[in-house]
Amino acid sequence: MNTLKSLYGHSLALLTDFYQLTMAYGFWKSQKAHYEGTYNLYFRANPFKGGYTIACGLQTAIDYVKNFHFTADDIAYLATLKGNDNYPIFAAEFLNYLQNLTFSCDIDAMPEGTVVFPNEPLVRITGPIIQCQLLETPLLNIINFQTLIASKAARICQATNGEPVLEFGLRRAHGIDGAATASRAAYIGGVDATSNVLAGRLYNIPVRGTHAHSWIMAFESETEAFEEYARAMPNNCIFLVDTYDTIAGVRKAVQIGKKLQIKGFKLGGIRLDSGDLAYLSIQAREILDKNGFTEAVIVASNDLDEKIIGSLKEQGAKIGVWGVGTRLATAWDQPALGGVYKLAALRQPGDDWQYKIKLSEQREKVSNPGIHQVRRYKYQGEFIADAIYDLNISDIKNPVIIDPLDYTRQKLIHADAAFEDLLKPIFRQGNFVYSAPTIHQSREYARTQLGGFHAGIKRFVNPHQYPVGLERKLDQLKTKLIFEARGKNMRGN
Repeated sequence: MNTLKSLYGHSLALLTDFYQLTMAYGFWKSQKAHYEGTYNLYFRANPFKGGYTIACGLQTAIDYVKNFHFTADDIAYLATLKGNDNYPIFAAEFLNYLQNLTFSCDIDAMPEGTVVFPNEPLVRITGPIIQCQLLETPLLNIINFQTLIASKAARICQATNGEPVLEFGLRRAHGIDGAATASRAAYIGGVDATSNVLAGRLYNIPVRGTHAHSWIMAFESETEAFEEYARAMPNNCIFLVDTYDTIAGVRKAVQIGKKLQIKGFKLGGIRLDSGDLAYLSIQAREILDKNGFTEAVIVASNDLDEKIIGSLKEQGAKIGVWGVGTRLATAWDQPALGGVYKLAALRQPGDDWQYKIKLSEQREKVSNPGIHQVRRYKYQGEFIADAIYDLNISDIKNPVIIDPLDYTRQKLIHADAAFEDLLKPIFRQGNFVYSAPTIHQSREYARTQLGGFHAGIKRFVNPHQYPVGLERKLDQLKTKLIFEARGKNMRGN
């Protein structure tokens, strides 16, 4: 299913910043439309002050690219846009060029669920410069958000030590698409199910849910509410017990659970949504166990995240299922990933690549030139380092990698280390060539990827920095281009 088309039903070519179109127009007018560029999409820092990030959003990006075209309605709208002289900004010939534009780029990307690190390209796009430029904003929009949410979900699932996590963020998420894609990304990051039924249908994600406080309040008593719910769906009974008095609510749930047993059904469990979750879960567990409901789960919600979950576990909470909403679907403590999309090489078709670099007063904002690939090394069952290398100039047989932010930090890769190149072919000359995994396979891939890294990288506080660096020749090229660019600037060229 093409989920973007299912959700919106029309062209999304105008899902872009206006300056992308003005640059495309400038390229067209300056006779550079046929130039080829290579762009890298990456981020500069792991989110949530963590030690790793989970790549996500590729399938949505594939759906976008497959349907990338300007419709007659798109062109009609663009024709109405005027400059400060009140005349049309775009010439009719350019708009005709856009309407007849056919996607023809190469795209390579890391599969969803890959554990990734700063400065590594999650996506590499090569092709006509206008097409590459027009893809910048939508690819960043898609990849940034889903990667952020998948990373948050992975941290939360890590905190529960394998206990199920349910994503409950729909009502607080950032709009309809924000909610649906958050559910998708959270599932790839490791959650077990979502409350979002639309996301369940669109992405084949398991859905879960029982009732809210309003169900209890709609009846004369809490007992009556539980009885009616059990009568309506005896195979889906997890009772929310904190509407009036939590411990009393647990005891009433036990009474209904015994009636369910007589009818051949099981009490699924109870849910706590307020109060001292550690204390109440311990008390509830005792009541459930004394009455023979040892398999009934205790579900907890109420503004949970990885830090609160970790604290509850330290307090001995008897929670078995974790419902996480607002702080997952909105990436509560970091609202954006901060991914960027930078031109790394340029050429006229058939010529050699001219490598490009962006300078900055901030060292972390100096871009990396080149046609990048990322090679991940594994030794004695554990990932040990990633090398960012150039497909044309790098010596990758016995690489030395250099930290792009600190040239004194260098690492020689063990000669016997196994390796894998992480960027996979997705499109070739506009043709889709990738065998896309299912969302369930991507979720499992994320889990196994995380299992291959040292525990220090996964710490929530002061995580170990996983070694990622530029291969030596690429680092030398970068240094050379920095000096050349600064020299030109000093000469006023």
